[in-house]
Amino acid sequence: MARRRRGLPVNGVLLLDKPAGASSNHALQRARRLFQAQKAGHTGTLDPMATGLLPVCFGEATKFSAHLLAADKVYRTRVELGVVTDSGDAEGAVIERHAVPRLTEADIEGVLTRFRGEIDQVPPMYSALKHQGRKLYELAREGKSIERAARRVTVYDARLLACEAEAFELEVRVSKGTYIRTLAEDIGRALGCGAHISVLRRLATGSFTSDGMQDFASLEALADQAEREATLLPVDVLVDHLPRLDVDVVAAGRLTHGQSARVEACGLAEGETARLYRDEAFLGLGTVTGPQEVAPKRLLSTAAE
Repeated sequence: MARRRRGLPVNGVLLLDKPAGASSNHALQRARRLFQAQKAGHTGTLDPMATGLLPVCFGEATKFSAHLLAADKVYRTRVELGVVTDSGDAEGAVIERHAVPRLTEADIEGVLTRFRGEIDQVPPMYSALKHQGRKLYELAREGKSIERAARRVTVYDARLLACEAEAFELEVRVSKGTYIRTLAEDIGRALGCGAHISVLRRLATGSFTSDGMQDFASLEALADQAEREATLLPVDVLVDHLPRLDVDVVAAGRLTHGQSARVEACGLAEGETARLYRDEAFLGLGTVTGPQEVAPKRLLSTAAE
């Protein structure tokens, strides 16, 4: 007999404002318990020190969470000059101290120009990347350092928000895989004094922004489960960047039974992935296999009901 999954069949996306001091997984599990959800997953790790947008997917939404992993991100950070830590942030041990030269906004802007666009970045040891099956941060805590290959990332924008004698604040928009701690360290090195970050807040992931974020205090203050579920976004927001294809009841029946279906000329190229709908109900994703044919790719479990 199949083991029954504990919890409620909650489906949707929570825009969680992750608190400082909690790992992404800890925040995920706390949200899952609060919503009593059977299944939950997040869409990209935030450091424990970091706060801000952590989209949490419940139930059927977990099937489409991978579409956010490759999304661009926006962060706001505070860069502290003159001090280098082993982790690149304020939680690490200090390993270097340097005098901070007198810097103007123009000096910082001049260095920032070197870090806009495509750059090579060496991932930090304090990261969840793996080496021979072990996470790098586990090795770092043992005092080990593993050679890491540089990766190509993109800094679409790096905007100077404020400048002080020994610190400045930035807002950056970056591609997936970009480490803001490493970016700050590299900028500090280019300024000649080293740096680490003391604040990191994620403001956006793909099309999701900080608008509509919910923190745990506000969620826990809601009266009941219905009010909490009302804060969730629908599952299809995760794939709203894909073209839409509406199908009739016959085609929907075939698709939900794993068969290709005939559709009206949809104007999409063969091989394209489309969002499938029947009477405004989201069915999942399909692959266009011909001018008038679509095959199922990733469907909701509830689509056949």
